[in-house]
Amino acid sequence: MDPTASTGPMLNDCETESSSLWSWWPSWRPTSMSLLKTAESKILTCIQNDLWARFVTLPNQDRIWTLSLTNKLAPKPADQASKTPLVMVHGFGGGVGLWIRNLDALSRSRTVHAFDLLGFGRSSRPPFPSDAAKAEEQFVDSIEQWRQSVGVENMILLGHSLGGYLATSYAIQHPSRVAHLILVDPWGFPERPQSQTQEGQSEEVVKRVRPPRWVRAIASIVSLFNPLAVVRAAGPWGPGLVNRFRPDFKRKFEDLFDDDTMTQYIYHCNAQSPSGEVGFRAMSETLGWAKRPMLQRVHLLPSSMPVTMVYGALSWVDSSSGDRAAEIRGNKAHTKVRLIDDASHNVYADQPDEFNKMVENICKSVD
Repeated sequence: MDPTASTGPMLNDCETESSSLWSWWPSWRPTSMSLLKTAESKILTCIQNDLWARFVTLPNQDRIWTLSLTNKLAPKPADQASKTPLVMVHGFGGGVGLWIRNLDALSRSRTVHAFDLLGFGRSSRPPFPSDAAKAEEQFVDSIEQWRQSVGVENMILLGHSLGGYLATSYAIQHPSRVAHLILVDPWGFPERPQSQTQEGQSEEVVKRVRPPRWVRAIASIVSLFNPLAVVRAAGPWGPGLVNRFRPDFKRKFEDLFDDDTMTQYIYHCNAQSPSGEVGFRAMSETLGWAKRPMLQRVHLLPSSMPVTMVYGALSWVDSSSGDRAAEIRGNKAHTKVRLIDDASHNVYADQPDEFNKMVENICKSVD
């Protein structure tokens, strides 16, 4: 049997209980792991550098889909091999294909690894516990087992959105493995504010961009279903639903693809059997807030570990969390907060040249 073939839908308890509500919806979904592989393969044809794409098998037999890139034109390949590799961790509902604007540029001078998080993309989709701490631990353990399996001793760890949250948790638990932590529009840092203030108290107004429609749409159903249940429930209308709610993805990559390649990729990433999103749901109160906010734990990062937090100036993620993290870590710690103009949450795709330059300069500061 093709190991990348779909094994069919698996519902968690919440989805099973609510399935009767959706029984009249189309049950057929025009997706499979094979179609995801095809969509991703088209994206990866844009890569110019040497690419090694494979499944990395963990000790528990879960498999992590991994890309490793090196510069085939590097004047001194040995020098590139000696530099600390960059490891990139995508956000919720994403996959390695979303880094297509960044992989070549960032692998010019050092090895770059990117992988699909456990439960997302083409990686294995095991069950996740409903407890927030245990779900987070399952993600973090899979990253450490991946590192051991690949043989990376030390890394520059970059995480976007949910990937930033998990990268921080990983760095707290395995600080000796992280030479520099780069957090790109990280999810889950601030505590959820009180919706009301007592009479007589001043209410602190936090300026933040209103979340885009797709975020609000998912937030409206996350309390009843897994976050991406609506994509699966839409059946044959699922791809059109993604196009409608995420037209920005097509625009961000329109100079690379003049069709629906990127939105098809996003659809196939998220229409598979729910797994990582179950873990995410366990970790979140609503889409914007974590049950275990990371600002409560950033003090556990070693003060000697450099941390750079990169935000899109137009993002719905509040960059003041970065300032607060720097304040918590104190003056002796190496914490920097950077804003990229004219960029929203997907900073790496909105302003790829500036993003790549910033990350490259960070990497150069390591070695």
